[in-house]
Amino acid sequence: MTLVKFNDAKKVNGLSTFNELFDSFFNDSFVNDKLITRVPAVNIAESEGHYHIELAAPGLKKEDFKISLDRDVLTISAEKEEKEENRKINRKEYSFSSFVRSFNLPDLIDHANIDASYIDGVLKIDIAKKEEAKFQTREISIK
Repeated sequence: MTLVKFNDAKKVNGLSTFNELFDSFFNDSFVNDKLITRVPAVNIAESEGHYHIELAAPGLKKEDFKISLDRDVLTISAEKEEKEENRKINRKEYSFSSFVRSFNLPDLIDHANIDASYIDGVLKIDIAKKEEAKFQTREISIK
């Protein structure tokens, strides 16, 4: 959480100056972090037989995405045409009209067994591992 300090000496007729309002907006940690990158956030997990990629991209349709695999590089891209609406936006914290994210995958993935779904604003990609990459557990005896 970011605390924003307002300087009372710069108040004009009881109102903050435009610069203070502008500064407070850019001191917002959420906005400050998101201005640097305009790509959706990603969670990557691993289970016994799969790698799981979850990409948060609200406001898109599954038809907006393109997922490609070139050797061991998985590329996710999206492009959505922005439609002009008769409304004034006061604050916009997400905007993914177009983006590209690429991920280097391990050598031991099953290229033929990759599934994707887009539900409730989250693109989920499950990448199967080859048999030799799956977790192997066994008990080791002490001699």
